[in-house]
Amino acid sequence: MKHKFPFFLRVVLPAVCLTVISAAQVLKPVQLPPPQATGGRPLMEVLKDRKSTREFGSGAFSAQTLSNLLWAAFGINRPDGRRTAPSAMNWQEVSIYVATPEGVYVYDAQTNALEPVVAGDLRAATGTQSFVKDAAVNLVYVSDLSKAGTGASSEAEMYTAADVGFIAQNVYLYCASEGLATVVRGSIDKPGLAKTLKLQPQQKIILAQSVGYPKK
Repeated sequence: MKHKFPFFLRVVLPAVCLTVISAAQVLKPVQLPPPQATGGRPLMEVLKDRKSTREFGSGAFSAQTLSNLLWAAFGINRPDGRRTAPSAMNWQEVSIYVATPEGVYVYDAQTNALEPVVAGDLRAATGTQSFVKDAAVNLVYVSDLSKAGTGASSEAEMYTAADVGFIAQNVYLYCASEGLATVVRGSIDKPGLAKTLKLQPQQKIILAQSVGYPKK
């Protein structure tokens, strides 16, 4: 004898479950609080303590910490829209992709917000070393060479690599000031990560940087 399930179980319940699953996969924009652009430790002390760390403790960053970190990295510090790190010919061709436990976002310096890219914890996918999954966030520095006046020439690639170096050093200095752990990395499956991040052909992954709390 075949059992006949009520209409609710046969039709409505699966639809509700599908809606719940879909909602869980939706990544929404995050408006960050204004960065705290004052305070911090003296520069010479920060330079003394700047270092790379490949072990991370547990703990997620607050929205304020993320705001401060990203502003220090490549935020806007002048009314004309220029940034905290140098940019060749003011191309501002580098985007910062932020891999968090909730998903991957791209930092919008103009609005001080995180714009969604893909949902899910993809921190481990941002590098080939095992420790990257333990960092609170992983920053992926992506250059859009279409914004370079000379196109995808070797000169433009050299300039954008320098620009990423400036941004990464800003992150190092912020972390040294705030007692956070960080390391910049080149060990990345770039083709695989580019596909995951839905990058366009003119967008190139340059480096990544893990940031988190130090392991106790």
